[in-house]
Amino acid sequence: MDKDAKHKASMEKQKSNVDASIAAADTEQSIVLLLTGNGKGKTSSAFGMVMRAMGYGQRVGIVQFIKGEQLSGEELFAREHLPDSDFYQMGTGFTWDTQNRQSDIEAAERTWAEAARMLQDPAYDLVVLDEITYMLSFDYLDEAQVIKTVQARPEHQSVVLTGRGGGSGLQTLADTVSEVKEVKHAFRAGIKARKGVDY
Repeated sequence: MDKDAKHKASMEKQKSNVDASIAAADTEQSIVLLLTGNGKGKTSSAFGMVMRAMGYGQRVGIVQFIKGEQLSGEELFAREHLPDSDFYQMGTGFTWDTQNRQSDIEAAERTWAEAARMLQDPAYDLVVLDEITYMLSFDYLDEAQVIKTVQARPEHQSVVLTGRGGGSGLQTLADTVSEVKEVKHAFRAGIKARKGVDY
């Protein structure tokens, strides 16, 4: 068999497998996605989904835990170019900056109140809870309450959870779990974080 014929046969088989998988996925429902792992790109992936949803005219709610003292490109973009999205940020910076557990817990609870409001509002088609896994791993929020609230969301509403770790509870809750693995990172070679790439 020559190269072209071999390629054609391979692509026909691949198409058949893809078509069969699409036909088998016949359940219409919202989903929960967990983007985790120690690699760069979890928030970037979540914001890609924000753009995708808004491209279809869907309403999006974005809640960022941890980030906030330094403006990020995604915050600037959301505030200026995504007027139909609701964007809330904890605003305390990283926990290693504040070094005050009680203050961090109070900030996390205030921020969770905004997230819970969005998760109960059928007007939202997509809710992004960026860096929420840290709030659970540091015990700033009650994992069981977070899971219960996400499970009780409006039927059509999808949710994206991001952050390192996430624990077995969030992994069990999620319909899709993607782990972003760090293979190499410029920062470890002494290269500064770059505006527009890293923040």
